[in-house]
Amino acid sequence: MKNTFATIILLFSLSLTATAQKREKYEFERNLPVYAHQLIADWTFPMAWGNSEITDFDEWRKAARAKVFDCMLTPPPPAADGYDVKVLAEEQRDGYRAKKIEIRLSRYYTVPAMVLIPDGNGPFPAINCLHDHGAHLYIGKEKMIRPIVTNDSTGTPKAEDLAVLKDADEWVSGLYEGQYVGDFLAKNGYVVFSADAPMWGDRGQKEGPRRDRYDMIAGNMMMYGINLSAYMTYDDIAGTAYLATLPEVDANRIGCTGFSMGAYRSWMLSALSDDIKVGVSICWMVTGDEQMSFNYSRTENGGFANCFPGLRRWMDYPHVASMACPKPMLFMSGTKDKLFPVQGVEDAYAEMHRVWQSQGADNQLVTRLVESPHYFGEAMQQEAIAFLNKVFKK
Repeated sequence: MKNTFATIILLFSLSLTATAQKREKYEFERNLPVYAHQLIADWTFPMAWGNSEITDFDEWRKAARAKVFDCMLTPPPPAADGYDVKVLAEEQRDGYRAKKIEIRLSRYYTVPAMVLIPDGNGPFPAINCLHDHGAHLYIGKEKMIRPIVTNDSTGTPKAEDLAVLKDADEWVSGLYEGQYVGDFLAKNGYVVFSADAPMWGDRGQKEGPRRDRYDMIAGNMMMYGINLSAYMTYDDIAGTAYLATLPEVDANRIGCTGFSMGAYRSWMLSALSDDIKVGVSICWMVTGDEQMSFNYSRTENGGFANCFPGLRRWMDYPHVASMACPKPMLFMSGTKDKLFPVQGVEDAYAEMHRVWQSQGADNQLVTRLVESPHYFGEAMQQEAIAFLNKVFKK
């Protein structure tokens, strides 16, 4: 017993010593290599529109998509026997019906999702609502669509459902001004789909949601030859393809929207999926030279949630987003958003406008800087739905 106690004390003291130890010479500062500025200076983005030798835009998009997919590593194998949809719960709401479903998007796994279907006769326009990151993994799709509370065999509301609802209400109150984006869209005549990304909600870790384990798991996924962030994008593409099959949906009027990481997912999906006809991205666009430099005030510069290995050798964020051209796209960012420096946002917007202008479609790209922090409140949601309504002529 004495030996065990002594060993614990020794290990604890060594841990403290290791934490305090520093060498005079070093190669990394904060979370970056000290030569970060040189790495940035070496970026040439040879696959960007205008830099590429390909001068036909459709051919460029085809080649640029292929390069992105190559950087996304091995895709998940598709399901062998279709989507195999299971309805787990449903309820009638004010003007629309809510369903919690489980859908097979790959031979490897099923994906929990929510679907909202307006009352009345369709087909309706549809939106894939893509949830945020927020370093909060306990809920995913529930950040976009109000969760359903089900009862156990005694008629008592399930404790987990109540906990999820409480957490979702608090999250939506803090970042969405108390309004669930998906439910807001459904009330206004849109079919809405929202699914958990890998590591969020019902696709989390058995031991419970821990943000510090995300990067570890993402690294382990790469050891299998696959990429966790890419799986999120592949699932977004597959989920949209499923949405297009619903009889209530007009497959020619499908869009996507999201806030923060959901905004990243939205413009990435718009760039890579022909099923998407319009995209809305709120508070996620920047240039890599701002995000990955020492000028960036955050301690976490990139992150595995938006990391495709090797992509920066070919294109930056706005170049990838520009593959969505000439689709109608709305981007909004906040001047008080500490996650995305204004200069980097403005530079990214300028690059995208250059591409849309080159195709005679600059009137289809709307970019706005609003006086706001990292936030998607009611006023911005109203602007987003007005944009969608205009595109879909509602």
